Formats: sequence, C-alpha cells, structure tokens
Amino acid sequence: MPRIILDEAAINRAITRIAHEIIERNKGVEQCVLVGIKTRGVHLAARLARKIEQIEGDDIPVGEVDITLYRDDLSHEHQDEEPILQGTDIPVDISGLKVILVDDVLFTGRTVRAALDALIDLGRPEQIQLAVLVDRGHRELPIRPDFVGKNVPTSKTEIISARVTEADGSDEVVIDQRSETSIH
Repeated sequence: MPRIILDEAAINRAITRIAHEIIERNKGVEQCVLVGIKTRGVHLAARLARKIEQIEGDDIPVGEVDITLYRDDLSHEHQDEEPILQGTDIPVDISGLKVILVDDVLFTGRTVRAALDALIDLGRPEQIQLAVLVDRGHRELPIRPDFVGKNVPTSKTEIISARVTEADGSDEVVIDQRSETSIH
C-alpha cells in the first residue's frame, strides 16, 4: 500500500527552504542558472525560480537537460529500443556560471552523473550544485546533493515516486513496496 511521505504543503515548504538555501549559499543568484533534469526536475526548477524571484526580486534563468543519450544503462537494458530525445534547452551560456542542477529523487546517482556529462558538453560552469526534492540513499556513485527537500532512508525493495501537478495532476511523494515482477 503506497503511503504519502510528502504532501502538497510539505513539497511547497521544501521548495521554499531550498530556494532560501540557494540564495544564501550563492550570496544571491546573479551568476546562477537552474537546470532541471527531464521531466519532473524541470517543473521543480521552474518552481524554485518563481520562489527565488518572490524572495529576491531577481529573475534566475531556467533550463532543462535531457540525459537520454548520456545514460549508462541504454546499452544494457534497452538494446532494441531507440532512445526518445526530448531536447536540452538552456537559455544562457553556462560557462563561468553556477549551475544548480535540479531533480526529483536522488537514488543511485546515475541520473545525476548523466546530467553532469550533458552539462559539461555544453560549457564549463564555475560550479555545479545539486538540488533534489528527495534523497533516498543507495548511491552507486560518489554524488551528494547540496540542497535536499527531505532525506528518506529506504530499502532497495521500496519505490519512491514523486508526482508534480504539471506532469501528474497532483503534488505528492509516495513510498511503496516493489512488486516481485517490477523491473524498475
């Protein structure tokens, strides 16, 4: 039975806290850009940008990165499938800027590694920081988030699903048990 670990109000509080932390750590946002990892990270990055604008009165550019071609599991799990590219769109040159990479759930770190590769192909940022709504542990790579909405220790038999209104019709993060037939 799935159980809600973050409801709409808790997600909004997490976004507000992360926005404040980004502003504080970077002493403003003049040299920053938010880049969301497709799909839900893009929506969370847009929300962070709106919150930062409310707090600081400054706009922060928002982009999106598609990691499809950078995934290290394409050749193993999906050999017969053609990857579906959704496109990368970052409205500014990231060279010399502080890039805040945004994702919904941090698990093994492989998605973030792919996003880092994609960003480096676009330019040489001064720094890349990572903001995630949920950190569930079980890292396979040495990746650590700079900004976290909620740490949720999990077992590998559990699944964390983040839902955002823009993509899923509601805002919530749920935890559920992996079924015996589940591949994910």
